[in-house]
Amino acid sequence: MQILSKEEILLRKEEVARKVSEGIIFIHPTDTIYGLGCDATNKEAVDKIRKLKKRKEDPFSVIAPSKKWIEDNCELSDEARTWLKKLPGPYTFVLKLKNKSCVANNVSPGKETLGVRMPNHWVKDIVKTLGVPIVTTSANQTGKEFMTSIKNLDPEIKKGLDFAVYEGEKRGKPSTIVHLEGEEVKVRER
Repeated sequence: MQILSKEEILLRKEEVARKVSEGIIFIHPTDTIYGLGCDATNKEAVDKIRKLKKRKEDPFSVIAPSKKWIEDNCELSDEARTWLKKLPGPYTFVLKLKNKSCVANNVSPGKETLGVRMPNHWVKDIVKTLGVPIVTTSANQTGKEFMTSIKNLDPEIKKGLDFAVYEGEKRGKPSTIVHLEGEEVKVRER
């Protein structure tokens, strides 16, 4: 596994974009914690993350390439549009999908909804460059502690990675989940 800095990723954006489209698995920083990611439109790549995390069915969230992508692919109530103005930020919005083919069907299996993020972090600009959503799920096996430093990256997760973008230790907590798919807004701190 290769460890890359922000500067290295920015210098190699085209190469990284090509590799992501080919189905690589990687760790990326966010405004909250480190995430395990892949191209969310690539079913095989999503399956690789499911195997690494030992997470068979629970849905994954994605980092959207833009607010327009969210508007084009998700149903937005007036309340959801108000919340959308808070992006970028430390939120995951659970929204009803209007375009189910915008991500692979194993990102949110059996669900009519999708968790969507736009972190207040430079990684959102990389996702915008990619032009496709990327899976973002905590960098750990389900039920275990999430990665805060490269030193505590689970060895089983590490085996399945192509690279990690590392920017030092993170002491954040996972994003706040805001359910906007129904009549009532529900906010869940984690």
